[in-house]
Amino acid sequence: MSASLERPDAAGLLDRVLDPGSFESWDAPPTYAALSPRYEADLARARERSGRDEAVLTGSGLLRGRRVAVVVSEFAFLAGSIGVATADRIVSAVERATAEGLPLLAAPSSGGTRMQEGTIAFVQMARIAAAVMAHRAARLPYLVYLRHPTTGGVLASWGSLGHVTAAEPGALIGFLGPRVYETLHGEPFPAGVQVAENLAAKGLLDAVVGVDDLPDVAAQALDVLCAVPGVLGVPGVPARGGGAAPGVRAAGAGAGLPDVPAWESVERSRRVERPGVRELLRFGASGVTPLSGTGDGEADPGLLLALARFGDASCVVIGQDRAAQRVGRPIGPAGLRVARRGMRLAAELGLPLLTVVDTPGAALSPEAEERGLAGEIARCLADLITLRAATLCLLLGEGSGGAALALLPADRVLAARHAWLAPLPPEGASGIVHRTPDRAPEMAAAQRIRATDLYEDGIVDAIVPEEPDAADEPEAFCARVADVLARELPALRPDPDGRSRRYVRRAAP
Repeated sequence: MSASLERPDAAGLLDRVLDPGSFESWDAPPTYAALSPRYEADLARARERSGRDEAVLTGSGLLRGRRVAVVVSEFAFLAGSIGVATADRIVSAVERATAEGLPLLAAPSSGGTRMQEGTIAFVQMARIAAAVMAHRAARLPYLVYLRHPTTGGVLASWGSLGHVTAAEPGALIGFLGPRVYETLHGEPFPAGVQVAENLAAKGLLDAVVGVDDLPDVAAQALDVLCAVPGVLGVPGVPARGGGAAPGVRAAGAGAGLPDVPAWESVERSRRVERPGVRELLRFGASGVTPLSGTGDGEADPGLLLALARFGDASCVVIGQDRAAQRVGRPIGPAGLRVARRGMRLAAELGLPLLTVVDTPGAALSPEAEERGLAGEIARCLADLITLRAATLCLLLGEGSGGAALALLPADRVLAARHAWLAPLPPEGASGIVHRTPDRAPEMAAAQRIRATDLYEDGIVDAIVPEEPDAADEPEAFCARVADVLARELPALRPDPDGRSRRYVRRAAP
């Protein structure tokens, strides 16, 4: 068995994840109510077999030099089950982490509720979940690493509440334990469903990570999640035109930008070689931690969600992936629900939100209609407009229809030189107005969709140049955009009159 597939016990996990010699135990001896002789014997055997006094270890340590709190299950102790004393230990650790302002890493491996204690143990899951949510409410990161196996009430409570959730390769993860299913139904549970890799593909996990890779993955996520400037987290933006970042040009007369017809920008935005959000992160960002799906069993390849840093500015990134959309994977309702997950994450942790618009349009299909595409666009708009976090939108390329509008409202909006925004692709607008797609160039000009028009109409605050076309200079263009973002993100400030520009974009001042 390779090192990446080893399944260490609780102490072994701590040894391999935390910096050497840094772990400090927070565990006090467990106390129990009156026990039956049989349960006392079960506990004695568990202590002898596992070498531990309960089913979890808690404490603090250094993770790549950063102090973190940890809660780690010991499966060898009664299958990692949660009784009242176990819950006491977990809740005490979570509350201490909150009081000390520490990020928390939980690594459950459990069969769920301790059957020997019955209902009183069962309801402890709600108590643990309450402590975790208080920790999250304090804007402290909560990372979860699901180990083999994690089932039952543990998965249905504190195992599923992470800001970022990863799992061991090949781990059995599921609400219903296979033995319970077979006992109740007389047949085995279908193979391959409750496996970490399948759940990641379904959008329930962010990543499948070997234990030896966990320290770097967790540390990278925490570098973003913990680097929150105190000024961020309140909607607002500097006055338009007041100190744009270097590399950004206010468009219009005398701005030094060549006058390019709208249709030429549309054609340039559709070039296969044009960089998208993935290239922007690859060439311009650091500390990139991809997040997968909604966490509720949905994923959409057309929508990218990640934590990232531009310069010293950390943010949550929601980006429309042009490459996936161009190969028949348009953004559907699930993609918009992934976006809303990112919005909630930014608000909860006080991180600024960067939305990247680059879409030929949302999915047009019976399935998208039946799954509520229009409603999800509306809810994205509502969430963005009212979000308690600073927001920055980047129009990177195509901006067609409701899928583009869903990520547009922001405290500040930037546009690449050949980006555009329209209610439909120009061909579609031409078909409606002229009953032919052949007059698309005329419609593009008439509808004022290009970046310079958007600036003049007060929709865009500034333009990032292309020299002359991002497709011809992908790395240089992405570095230019990243430099702009590194300056723009920290520059967001509370709006003194309490009215975000998200509400008032109507025309240029």
